[in-house]
Amino acid sequence: MLTGGAFGRKHSGALKVRDFDLTTKAIGDDGTFDGYGSVWGVVDSYGEIVAPGAFTDSLKELEAKGRPVPVLWQHRAGEPIGAWSNLREDEKGLAGKAELLIADVAQAREAHALVKRKIVTGLSIGYWVRESSYDEKTGIRTLTKLDLVEISLVTFPANDDARVEAVKFKLAHGELPTEREMEKALRELGFSKTRAAGVVAHGLTELRRRESDREPQEQPGLKALTDTLAGFSLKSA
Repeated sequence: MLTGGAFGRKHSGALKVRDFDLTTKAIGDDGTFDGYGSVWGVVDSYGEIVAPGAFTDSLKELEAKGRPVPVLWQHRAGEPIGAWSNLREDEKGLAGKAELLIADVAQAREAHALVKRKIVTGLSIGYWVRESSYDEKTGIRTLTKLDLVEISLVTFPANDDARVEAVKFKLAHGELPTEREMEKALRELGFSKTRAAGVVAHGLTELRRRESDREPQEQPGLKALTDTLAGFSLKSA
């Protein structure tokens, strides 16, 4: 689990992503552009909506620490290509100004060219869920408080592969994903709907029952599942 500052809390669930069309003003020759990393009231593939004000506390904590939110390339933690500034919540969503470090980072120069040519067309945020509420009637979860981790440039606004990486991240930190997260990840790795549902119903659920009281390092079934998924890489990589 991440430690320190705003991200030192114990979070439930995997690191998640939300994807949006890259709606920006023309990107400048200097690599800067304005954009929205998140918008309010959009139901995503998790069946979740971000509520206005969800980032308020996280933005204050980041500002207090003087920690810029990185621009990542395709959610790859090892490929920062710039930083966000003036992040704020307005009537539409989470707005800010991004600067791609085109003078110093080769990948940033490539990203800049691809955005200008409208080949890269998406923004996507990585975040932890801190607080949420669930409506049993609609099946929609409303995210009311989030910890912002990063905002990425992504090739496609709907980046399902990033959810595979989120599940792998969770497993690596000694947690089991939810049944829904695991089934999505298996489908995205090429399993049929029937096989994915079967693995979840007869494997993951049983692992949860047997290992709920064990420490992560004492969970052989969890280790086997982690090792299996570790053999897969993002299809977009």
